[in-house]
Amino acid sequence: MSHRRVFATVLLGTAAAFLATACGPSDSGSSASSASGVKASAAATAAGAAVPSSPASASDSPARSGSASTPKPAVPAAAPAATTPTAKAASPIRTQMLPDGSKAEIYKLGDEHYRADVIHDGQLFVTLETKQHDAGIDANDMFIVLTMSGDVHAWMGGGHQGPGTFKLAGDWTAKVTKIGELRYRAQILGNQGEVDATLETDQHDVGLDANAVYIVLSDGGLISAHE
Repeated sequence: MSHRRVFATVLLGTAAAFLATACGPSDSGSSASSASGVKASAAATAAGAAVPSSPASASDSPARSGSASTPKPAVPAAAPAATTPTAKAASPIRTQMLPDGSKAEIYKLGDEHYRADVIHDGQLFVTLETKQHDAGIDANDMFIVLTMSGDVHAWMGGGHQGPGTFKLAGDWTAKVTKIGELRYRAQILGNQGEVDATLETDQHDVGLDANAVYIVLSDGGLISAHE
């Protein structure tokens, strides 16, 4: 019996030594490390420490330069198309024959605003336009007045070359003086010698309706009147 016990004891000692060698210090260290890691994790969780998450992607970070989309500037509303003032009416309000065989086409452009196109041999010869006053012209010794009411009066001849003082139709008197190059002034005098109207050229002819007596003063100093 004593020999069997000794043999059993030897076998148990050998088995214990084998197990110790198989487990080795590295396994025990690993187990210890694992155990300490679990304990650390548990301690961190217990303390309420936040576990860092993975970094935010570039698209998720608005603070990153250039990542936020830049709003497009507002497109301004289209400005209304600019409108060009109508220089001429669509059609003349009437046509009037003139003493030399030409014709005047009269257009109404507005209140007391008229234009007369003088057509000769199918071509535009000259244009008169009222702009807050009557208009007049010497068209090759045919004198034309366009009034602010749109009336056209024309006659041939009867001119007086200024400077000078001349008797006109309707018992008017004109005192014509030269005041500059292509600039003449005509004072229209009444029966008592008072100045009732004044015409003045400034490199273009002028006209006047003087109580149904029509007067033209050219930029060359020629004056004519008709009633």
